[in-house]
Amino acid sequence: MKTLRSAKPGETVKVTGIKGEGALKRRIMDMGVTKGVNIYVRKVAPFGDPVEVTVRGYELSVRKADAEMIEVD
Repeated sequence: MKTLRSAKPGETVKVTGIKGEGALKRRIMDMGVTKGVNIYVRKVAPFGDPVEVTVRGYELSVRKADAEMIEVD
């Protein structure tokens, strides 16, 4: 399964699921990243951390570890 971490800058992906559970999953969902939402990958830092994305009309920086938990299509 492809994750947000493997998405390239300029690519728009759709969230198919979020791995993990508990407080970490809840925090990701509270940021607006839920199943079915489109995410536009704006930039990826040189070492891959963080990933800058646009979700639901606002900009968000996601850590590499969190991006690995977000499954996309």
